[in-house]
Amino acid sequence: MKYEKWSLGYWMLKQYVRFVHWLVLKKTCIIGKEKIPLNKPIIFAPNHQNALSDPMAVLLNTSFQPVWLGRADIFGKSKLVDALLRFAKIIPVYRIRDGKENLNKNQETFSLSIKVLENNFALALFPEAAHSFKRQMLPHKKAVPRIAFLAEEQTNCQLDIQIIPAGIYYSHYWKFNRTLIVNFGEPIPVRKYRETFKENPNAASIALKNDIYNALLDLIINIKSREHYYEFERIREIYGNHFLKRQAIKNTEINRFKSDQLLVKKLDEMEAKNPESAASLAKEINNIYEKINILGLRSWLISSGDKQFGKLTGNILLLLAGLPLFIYGFLFNCIPFFLIDLTVRNKVKDKSFWSTFFLVPGLILFPLFYMICFLAVSWMIPGGLLKIAFLVSLPFVGKLAFKWYILSRKTIGRLRLLRLKWIKPEKFSKLLKEKNQLFEQLDNSLSLA
Repeated sequence: MKYEKWSLGYWMLKQYVRFVHWLVLKKTCIIGKEKIPLNKPIIFAPNHQNALSDPMAVLLNTSFQPVWLGRADIFGKSKLVDALLRFAKIIPVYRIRDGKENLNKNQETFSLSIKVLENNFALALFPEAAHSFKRQMLPHKKAVPRIAFLAEEQTNCQLDIQIIPAGIYYSHYWKFNRTLIVNFGEPIPVRKYRETFKENPNAASIALKNDIYNALLDLIINIKSREHYYEFERIREIYGNHFLKRQAIKNTEINRFKSDQLLVKKLDEMEAKNPESAASLAKEINNIYEKINILGLRSWLISSGDKQFGKLTGNILLLLAGLPLFIYGFLFNCIPFFLIDLTVRNKVKDKSFWSTFFLVPGLILFPLFYMICFLAVSWMIPGGLLKIAFLVSLPFVGKLAFKWYILSRKTIGRLRLLRLKWIKPEKFSKLLKEKNQLFEQLDNSLSLA
């Protein structure tokens, strides 16, 4: 495998995975793609929260075939796995935890990385060198600066390497029908640090590492709080739409993302200036969440207010009209879906790997199941074109069936809220009053100035 060469097989696999990714996601928003230079060697430096989903977010939404530096412990499992990793353009990086005796193997990794950059190809690695499964960036390591400076040093600073910070955001880390935002920042030219590197290589590495870190902060949602991380995340969920409305801007995925950036920044600032207020808000949000869970509701229902009847009626009509399509999509997708879902939930303990283990087996099991279904029922379908149409339709009706299921869950939630309002109005009024008081407290604490 020549990592620095364009691969037809990789391109073909990329198109298939891109289609599957589209099926899994509700929406993908790309910001700043035009900033990526096309005629220079580049190093993508994304934040890392969600295992294999993070590389997918970058490589599926650019025209590049980036070479990734991955953890060495994923190699050596079998010759087949190693061959697949090489095909996917992944080079192992050895850490202390992989054994000091293996660190010398990084010289080959660095040599291959430099060769990739010398050929104006794209390299990619995570500056954090670990994933957190939180909207919270970890401290950066020096791997990106080290490779960038080594490459420039060995080519007499002729490469003009550009480091592209890339912020990755998921509305949910592993659920189907989630939103993905990939936010590319301004390129950071390595030449900028040339003089500092000549005088003090370590100082140059630290400066570049810090600049990448600061650039990524502007591209992600980063909840700094250690003590109140989960409470601030809950505030973002339940209060986020209201905070967006306060700014009088349209409710879109990108606007909500930028509004949430501002919201968590203000929450972190409030905690730094007034820890007592932060603790009080944390207590209030936990209290409301506990009551919401006891009542079998969801936070989005409470934050959307009490005007549910009209939406409920519309939802029921849509569910009735879409029921035949749901049955069709469910029948021809449920077996691989539940097989993967149950296996992952029961066998994979680290939730940051759930999306990975949903995606990879799904790439194989769903097409295999579709072919079995096709062979089983095609004899009942007249004409070759209708047979092909049936086979092609299966992944699309699967996606529509899942959307129907999501709508049904939301409809049940609205019914529960209305049931609470009609049967236990005192509980409903109390919950709504507490929510409004929390919003008022947040409005007073978080100015838009």
